[in-house]
Amino acid sequence: MSQIISFSSDREFAKDLESLASNSGYNNRSRFIRDAVLYYSEIQQRGELMNMDRDLVIEGHLIVYYEHGSEQKLMVSRTDSVEVAAYYHSTRLGHSCHSCVDVVHVKGKASDVRVVYEQLQNTNNVDKVTFETAPMRDDCC
Repeated sequence: MSQIISFSSDREFAKDLESLASNSGYNNRSRFIRDAVLYYSEIQQRGELMNMDRDLVIEGHLIVYYEHGSEQKLMVSRTDSVEVAAYYHSTRLGHSCHSCVDVVHVKGKASDVRVVYEQLQNTNNVDKVTFETAPMRDDCC
């Protein structure tokens, strides 16, 4: 069920809000504001991966873009430090047959996820590593 929430802003922000949402890929201003608030709240409460409390248990996705080598396998799913719930591998990214992406759903202490993240960053042929935290939930499903 929807609920209307209103807020005040300066004129320049109000004028720019529509283009901010549109330039961010949103067709709906309300969803843009909702997502921005949730993202900001999570960053304020938990911080970025590299700044999170080391003992905080987190869940999210490691996304790894790399050039596939003839002998290379990332082997993220074989770590004892973090729990791996799912692993997805694609050998064809876009139009390039040389680029791969692995998406790994992990759960563990922030310090352990950081170690895996840093190991991936320092792996030969890895182009980019990101970590996307799962939304915070107070209740269980």
